[in-house]
Amino acid sequence: MKNKNKIIKDFKAVKFVHKVRDKIGNDVKDMNFEQLKEYFEERKLKRKVVEK
Repeated sequence: MKNKNKIIKDFKAVKFVHKVRDKIGNDVKDMNFEQLKEYFEERKLKRKVVEK
């Protein structure tokens, strides 16, 4: 059985996750609860569109 997973050269998962975490943290640091709900609802919708 052959492995069909492709290796992405120079992809560093931990570095990527930290970058995304920091971006989200900066985006939401001054938001109230209602703004946070809206922010994550918008992101959830974008992710569903990309997956299709």
